[in-house]
Amino acid sequence: GGRRPNLSPEFIAEFGEKLGLAFVPDGVGELKKTFGPEDVFHYAYAVFHSPTYRSRYAEFLKIDFPRLPLTSDRKLFARLCALGSELVGLHLLERVPAPGAKYPQAGDSVVDKPRYKPPTDEAAGRVYLNNDQYFDNVPPEVWESHVGGYQVCEKWLKDRKGRTLSYEDIETYRKITEALRQTVRLMGEIDAAIPAWPLG
Repeated sequence: GGRRPNLSPEFIAEFGEKLGLAFVPDGVGELKKTFGPEDVFHYAYAVFHSPTYRSRYAEFLKIDFPRLPLTSDRKLFARLCALGSELVGLHLLERVPAPGAKYPQAGDSVVDKPRYKPPTDEAAGRVYLNNDQYFDNVPPEVWESHVGGYQVCEKWLKDRKGRTLSYEDIETYRKITEALRQTVRLMGEIDAAIPAWPLG
């Protein structure tokens, strides 16, 4: 019988009434008359990536599950759905723009002791695998990005200590750095899109 959304009927009814939209049980709606479970997921994904949401509710987030504020503003809902969808594509590494990070020279690609060299007038930020080999053009905010308690760019390399990175590994790391770069941008756009808290 197809996919069924894991959303309570009460939640669907409340959100649908606030938005004035009918719920379709699979995929996405067209956001003028209908919305779907994937729209709800994308909306939630965007809200939970709002820096203001995270700082405003920091104390509650330490002790409880995140609570999703619902909006009655269809335009805001559609905008957050679009931003959330873009984030999901980035985090699955399915829709990542051409990476800005480079791997500019051939050589020993064995991961030894990852370290970061901040940008200078002469060079962009660099992530070193060992004494000589590095990824170039990695901004500090990308290197310092955390997911949960982990610093993503550092942990990915530390988990591969002693290994020689393959071409696919190098390309994956470049994609990760770009996904993080775009995430930083999108988090700013999410905050800019939300006019005030709490959402109404």
